[in-house]
Amino acid sequence: MSNVIALNAPSRVTPLNQRISDLVECFAFHRRQGDDVYWLKENAELLNVLETTGTHPSEAALAPLAGFYENLEERMEFFPQYYRFFISMACDMEDLGFGAGKAEHLARWANARMMPQGELSDLQRLEARRLMTRRNVEPFPNDPGLEDRVRGFCRSTDFFAIPNKKAAYELTHAVFYLSEYGRKDPNLDQATIDSLHNVGILAMLEQNSDLVAEVCISLRYAGETPPAYWENWLRRDRRGYFVEQDEYRAGDDYHSYFMAFWVEATAGNPIFTDKYCQGPMTFYREKPDCVPLRDLSQVLLGLEGGRTNDWQKLQPLVEKTLAKNSLAVLNTVQESTSRFEAFFESFARSERVRESA
Repeated sequence: MSNVIALNAPSRVTPLNQRISDLVECFAFHRRQGDDVYWLKENAELLNVLETTGTHPSEAALAPLAGFYENLEERMEFFPQYYRFFISMACDMEDLGFGAGKAEHLARWANARMMPQGELSDLQRLEARRLMTRRNVEPFPNDPGLEDRVRGFCRSTDFFAIPNKKAAYELTHAVFYLSEYGRKDPNLDQATIDSLHNVGILAMLEQNSDLVAEVCISLRYAGETPPAYWENWLRRDRRGYFVEQDEYRAGDDYHSYFMAFWVEATAGNPIFTDKYCQGPMTFYREKPDCVPLRDLSQVLLGLEGGRTNDWQKLQPLVEKTLAKNSLAVLNTVQESTSRFEAFFESFARSERVRESA
């Protein structure tokens, strides 16, 4: 039988360094193998949350990753395709006070071999630039339009009113990189802010706490205040997580768990305040009772030629069709933001694809 660790224990029970040490040990040794790219992903995300939230654990708390740091060069030589993970982890560990000098060496080694130039995606290029310039290495000195192209993607507001998780997460990460994770003003235009709100509405309708959190963080980094209901919903939702002292099983909710605390940090609250254990842990969230996004989409699809992008006209039909629990969430999301009607104009997809003459 696995043991369930009670959440929301008072932080004074376990000091911050012990809590961070337990988390680092878990992700370093008890979930995946060190040569697995998902090991890199999980550990890079944990370090990123610690560094960008200004959480400063002791060097001893990061000690479970000492062997990884010691062998960084050898790992990167054999897995150069993961150079962004290696540079990210090296930068974060050093900026958190563990080690020195390796991140710059890795950045220069990758740049000399033109690894960033091998990225097809502008977003990945922007991430590579953000990581490498942390150590004063500029991988794209002859590409001044890189940020402009990413910004052009971000301001495609109508595009972000249609369910597309890949694009949604690319939008939030674009804001992360443009703002250097809240360290500078990303100078987002209103169209990009509207794009973030569209993604947030979709995520709320899907009850996707992970994506709602990333949207709220992005808005904070842009100098905007997220809808109060969204952040309050995230806080309530976080209480539905539980940590299981058990061997890792693929598909847990560790990432949304990280994001929930990251949102807390942007509001000035403590991070990772739950009680943890030494050894393996998994992280789970209570599943939502309903997914209004799916139900609303099915209603619209069934209307075929009768669809309209006017929410006021369609609202009575939707209210008569949706199940009560889905309707309750829909109404709450609608009331949480002034952008709902503008969002719905694109979400309804009422324009017809006509044959050319």
